Amino acid sequence: MALLRAFIRTARMIRNTSLLAVGLPADDEVLLDAPDERLAPALVAAGRGEYAPAAKLLATTREAAEWENRDRYATRLAVFARTRDGWLAQWQQASPHDPDALLIKAELAVTRGWESPARAELLRDVGPLITAAAEGEPRDPVPWRIALDHARGTNMGHTGFELLWAEAVRRSPHHYGCHVAALQYLSAFWYGSHRECFDFAEQAAQDALPGSLVQALPVRAAFAYLADGGGRGVRRERLDAAADAAIALSSAYRAADPWPAEVRNLLTYVLVRLERWQDALEQLRMIGPYATSFPWDRVSDDPLGQFLELRDGVRLEVASGIPLRSRSAPRRSPRSDHSEPARPDDH
Repeated sequence: MALLRAFIRTARMIRNTSLLAVGLPADDEVLLDAPDERLAPALVAAGRGEYAPAAKLLATTREAAEWENRDRYATRLAVFARTRDGWLAQWQQASPHDPDALLIKAELAVTRGWESPARAELLRDVGPLITAAAEGEPRDPVPWRIALDHARGTNMGHTGFELLWAEAVRRSPHHYGCHVAALQYLSAFWYGSHRECFDFAEQAAQDALPGSLVQALPVRAAFAYLADGGGRGVRRERLDAAADAAIALSSAYRAADPWPAEVRNLLTYVLVRLERWQDALEQLRMIGPYATSFPWDRVSDDPLGQFLELRDGVRLEVASGIPLRSRSAPRRSPRSDHSEPARPDDH
């Protein structure tokens, strides 16, 4: 009987896998961490050693209080500056007190500190840079998100962390990056527990604005739990509820939208770990060509290759469950008819 089941499973996979490729971009069309249309020109210019487009982009986000975009763009520019920082050095030389250059400088210093074996010592030296970035634009929550990441790396206690958290949410109560930083601090891997992590994530998601990525915090808590090995600490129903909430958020955005791409990649990881293959395939269609390094860089040195390999694996799992008598593979249509929700004004 076991041999018969294996034969049927293989036959289903052979017959149905190619049908399930409908709606998925080809492997060579998938991009890793693709910038949006506003960030791309700034990165291209930085590659030529020019800082003006990056300065203009971040100034625009600061003046318009686009804190979510500001956080995302500053982070990506700092990642670029890790290996090519000549443009940033020129910017700092030309405008040493520019709050946007100070922001990237602080983010870059924290990132480099995290990568060092002497992490705690190096990060303690970064404190004045974060303070300068915060003083450069007192309304901006992004330096406080950097401060929260910095606090985790310097072994700051709960009391000190809560003071930083209060400053962050005073500036932007629903800022996604600050919530992610707090969630990481509360994770069992760092200074909390799986229960604390889920409790915080679920409450924040409940309080979040419509369409806010903060609604996906529970699935980040689920990822932290699963990446830590799982176990008996969290009920399966809580994990499924986290995934369901993220699916609902994903459905509010159009397919192949770069804005929620990281959330969709993270959700796909969780769905695969929960063996919810059909839901995972639907999210892969919603992702389209926008693969993100996180979470795949947590399990592979080749995040894009890992993503593409997982796509194939999900198709095989779904195909193996389709009866041989079916003439075609059932497929949910990508929810591309949804208009993109307005991103919450969190200032």
